[in-house]
Amino acid sequence: MNKWLFLIVPALLCADDLKSLLESANTNNKLVVSQTLKEQAKSQELESSKSAYYPTLDLGGYYQGLDEKNAMQSGAVYSGFAKAGFDIYDGGKKSAIKDQKRNEYEASGFDTQALKKSLSLQIVEDFFTIKNIDATLSAKEEAKNSLQAQLVRVQRFYEAKVATKDEVDRLQAAYDTNIYEIESLKLQLLSTKQALELKVAKDISTLEDSNFKEFSQENYESTDSVKSLIAKNKSLQSNAESINSIYYPQFKIEDTYSMYGYENTPNIPGISMVDKQNTILLSANMRIFDNGTVQKNKEAVLLNAQALQSEINYQSDIQKMQYTLAMSRINTGKIKIKSASSALVAASSAYETISEKYETGIVDNVAYLDALSAKTSANALYKTSLNDLEVAYATYYYYAGKNIQEFLK
Repeated sequence: MNKWLFLIVPALLCADDLKSLLESANTNNKLVVSQTLKEQAKSQELESSKSAYYPTLDLGGYYQGLDEKNAMQSGAVYSGFAKAGFDIYDGGKKSAIKDQKRNEYEASGFDTQALKKSLSLQIVEDFFTIKNIDATLSAKEEAKNSLQAQLVRVQRFYEAKVATKDEVDRLQAAYDTNIYEIESLKLQLLSTKQALELKVAKDISTLEDSNFKEFSQENYESTDSVKSLIAKNKSLQSNAESINSIYYPQFKIEDTYSMYGYENTPNIPGISMVDKQNTILLSANMRIFDNGTVQKNKEAVLLNAQALQSEINYQSDIQKMQYTLAMSRINTGKIKIKSASSALVAASSAYETISEKYETGIVDNVAYLDALSAKTSANALYKTSLNDLEVAYATYYYYAGKNIQEFLK
């Protein structure tokens, strides 16, 4: 008993349930990491646009030397200065840019959540695809054991001259076909498992059973993908406003304080060189004519916004359609489970009866193989129908705009 516990406990410790896989993907998936960094970059751009409202302060200096000078010039002049500037009015450009960056940041956040939710749905599909393959493999392995036992029994009868060669060949063909199907399923299982490992960014040993909460009508809301498009549309409109701001008056004030030094200054009575100076500059600017360049640029941006709005409407229609289909898929899935359960009971009962008759020679191997095939298919179909219902739940919650992970038991 202790020996078996020693083997089982490590396997249980290494097993992954669906919730842990989703958590791993949300943190470690390379695409999620990339999108998160993009979101952080948009956050910094937003902070930068807020900083544009503050005055600017510049420090600088220069050194100027002359190879040849006249009596009125110094041989060299050097200076250091500090300049403070402030935009009194910029036609609303900074405000429009800040709105644009805020909407871009919101869109990036929605993109991050949309990626995580889409990835979660893909992981759910891979998870239960693996469960389906496992269920089919289990049924095939069970069928293989039965076929192998019958093949050995019939071969002995054949050697004893009480069974025909075609009986052995039929069982041998069924056994070999079953082996072929098992190996194909193993390859499919490996491929799906590696795809899942890539999404969750971790190695997977075994998968624990996982289930979603029973279906309950959820309030419908737009998916994060649609929300992202809406935010991007607002960003384009803000961009158009920032472009149009050039047609408004621009007022700016600057104050520059400079200090000067000289070398080889001219010695002219009554003339002194400036060593300190404070300069205040108030400037105004307004675009009067540009042959419609800015206006056309604004119109191009607004046309892109209209195109994006059309995409928003289309994606919203798709979501509504998929939401409705997902509810139908759940109802259909429940009906399939009842039918598959009934079929499994009937196929198992038929197999037991025919198997006993086959071993006593009442029915031939054709009837036995048909019964075994029906039982194998019914067994796999029942387990698959259970897994398909879980995927249907996840699909419904996804198109309802919800976080799939919150609905796991």
